[in-house]
Amino acid sequence: MEITLTQGDITRQRVDAIVNAANSSLLGGGGVDGAIHRAGGPEILAACRALRAGHYGKGLPTGQAVATTAGRLPARWVIHTVGPVHPRPEDGAPELARRTELLASCYRESLRIAAELGARSVALPAVSTGVYGWPMESAARTALGEVLELERKGSLGEALDEARFVLFGADAYGVFEQVLQELSHGPMVD
Repeated sequence: MEITLTQGDITRQRVDAIVNAANSSLLGGGGVDGAIHRAGGPEILAACRALRAGHYGKGLPTGQAVATTAGRLPARWVIHTVGPVHPRPEDGAPELARRTELLASCYRESLRIAAELGARSVALPAVSTGVYGWPMESAARTALGEVLELERKGSLGEALDEARFVLFGADAYGVFEQVLQELSHGPMVD
């Protein structure tokens, strides 16, 4: 599986599956979630309402993922995942560790579902870095570290050809680029 980075709009990515940084209601919101619902049209909302009427009556738990149609997006599926809110400093190290594991689970579960669906390419956002307040560098280390570990272990088999991180803005792209370089090849030397 190739891990790629691009700066841009996740709703314009021509991939098999787009990962949505959703809220637990699955009914749309701001940021990536709102953009995906707006661009994908009413089909996504209808599919999410059906999920809420069934197994996810109380909403999708943090760290889990579920797939729906992609509606009008240039993809086959949207995989909705709910990231954790970054803890406050007074919450302490154990809470940070617990929530970091939930963030890693977002990527693990999203890619597992993508593989089960038969997706070959997946576009992923920087989950939890918007209103949920996760610092970009920490989020990048968790996201990229988890995907690299899945690749190293062969946990996804031969299912996925590409995991494409789609980053909004040059700053986010730069952070992910630096972290990917460090995790893949060690720190860059000037």
